[in-house]
Amino acid sequence: MLWKLISWNVNGIRAAEKKGFLDWIAASNAEIVAIQETKAQPDQLSAALLNPPGYQAAWNWAVKKGYSGTATYSRLPALKIINGLGEERFDTEGRTLIHEFEPFVLFNIYFPNGGRGPEWVIHKLAFYKRCIQVTQEYMNAGKEVIITGDFNTAFAEIDLARPKENVTHSGFMPEERVGLGEFFECGLVDSFRYLHKDVVKYSWWDMVTKARERNVGWRLDYFLVSPNLRDRIVSADIHDDILGSDHCPVSLVVDL
Repeated sequence: MLWKLISWNVNGIRAAEKKGFLDWIAASNAEIVAIQETKAQPDQLSAALLNPPGYQAAWNWAVKKGYSGTATYSRLPALKIINGLGEERFDTEGRTLIHEFEPFVLFNIYFPNGGRGPEWVIHKLAFYKRCIQVTQEYMNAGKEVIITGDFNTAFAEIDLARPKENVTHSGFMPEERVGLGEFFECGLVDSFRYLHKDVVKYSWWDMVTKARERNVGWRLDYFLVSPNLRDRIVSADIHDDILGSDHCPVSLVVDL
């Protein structure tokens, strides 16, 4: 069976709804749609967002209203859904949803942004390490794992338009790139780069400077797969033609 998965940081699910999100998801033909930065709690959402036709929805929201949050829409029921990584310091902002499906385990994560100061970079890197730890527990048990979401880091120079100018900026600092590299060191595969080694595509643009109009962007959104799924990657893409957020959707098709 081919599974199509899409991930999108929508920068506010209620704003996205006004821009046609529900029509987009209906036309996506995806088995799973993972959403980050929902910025909403259930009592703030329409019935259509809570239960779009054909999908089951799971939500993890931040204690603070209008901030962070994740949601996962799936056509097939999960065996188990887990909110968070099991540590309170990482789990008060609704950043993680883990779905245990019959064929694989899906992590939908909105990783912290280190741009608010050095302490946030430290927190982000600790979050990375905890995520890797939980992922390895599944992989050591023989599970197939997919991690998707906004990692808030561009890994290599090819992944952002202006690497030299951004070496000291959060999102491309050396320690952040090392932290992201630890996912690859434990065996996880960047599906897009695995199939498209030299393709330049971005998934985020600064809205303040209208960077999208000039395509001065960053690749911050990923689908990582465990080694036992590497040979079953059918396609991986970045849909930079889809508007509605400062990020665009990314997709993965795997043969399960």
